[in-house]
Amino acid sequence: MTVQLRPRHPEKAKRPESLVPRKPKWIRKKKIESAEYYETRRLMRDHDLSTVCEEASCPNIGECWSKRHATMMIMGEVCTRGCSFCNVMTGRPDALDAFEPGRVAQAVKKLGLRHVVITSVDRDDLEDGGAEHIAQTIRAVRHQNPETTVEVLTPDFLGKGAAAQAVFDAAPDVFNHNLETVPHLYATVRPGARYYTSLRLLDDAKRANPALFTKSGLMVGLGETLSDLRQVMDDLRAANVDFLTVGQYLQPTPKHHPIDRFWSPEEFEQIEQIARNKGFLGVSATALTRSSFHADEDFAALKQSRDRILAASV
Repeated sequence: MTVQLRPRHPEKAKRPESLVPRKPKWIRKKKIESAEYYETRRLMRDHDLSTVCEEASCPNIGECWSKRHATMMIMGEVCTRGCSFCNVMTGRPDALDAFEPGRVAQAVKKLGLRHVVITSVDRDDLEDGGAEHIAQTIRAVRHQNPETTVEVLTPDFLGKGAAAQAVFDAAPDVFNHNLETVPHLYATVRPGARYYTSLRLLDDAKRANPALFTKSGLMVGLGETLSDLRQVMDDLRAANVDFLTVGQYLQPTPKHHPIDRFWSPEEFEQIEQIARNKGFLGVSATALTRSSFHADEDFAALKQSRDRILAASV
């Protein structure tokens, strides 16, 4: 009997193919597979959990898993969106698993994480976009790991009204939502999203809890200019976003959005300096920067930066 496998990216089947360029030397990363790497992978399998590290083909998976860090991806492995840059599977997701929050909490405990990042697929099929499930996961992690700080990287909850309030009420330590790219590229890069909806979500998070750290991320190499990035930074600062990550887009397959160019290490240094001058509490801008890469260290740096500012104002 022949088993018909669900295509990973049905929405990209008719897209024209483009050459996936060879990575420059400053982006190539040595493969790391330590005993800790395999232990982290085993824990994810044992608890039937997905990670964005695997599903999005993150180039930092070897380093992070060898440090027993993994970004949990909840609400399944299938996304209802078809963003042209993303390698997560697109289609009709399964029903939510009511036991998943508890399994995430158990995995966090076994990994001994002092800071955990929890992300998810988009769930436009759900009335609240999955907001309550995210909130339940935050509470479950806190219950079993009271000393662990929690960072969530959420969908935009587009068209779901005040659904995100459930996440705000669960009081994560960091609320992250990635803008991903500049406004004029949304139609081709994030066709299911809206730039100002994402920006408003970040603003709402800060208004709901001014003590909450907010964070957003951008990719470069999709066709944006430095001037475009400056404008997005201004928009994020107007929404009082604390932390900005900027990394190089890497094309997963010939069917994904083509790479416009590779930004150089010197250009990433320039981006970081511009962002710091605009007042972000924290900035990470390198070719291999990703939203949850070194998130625990970044969180510690955020707290120190805020403490310094508060101390100086007294």
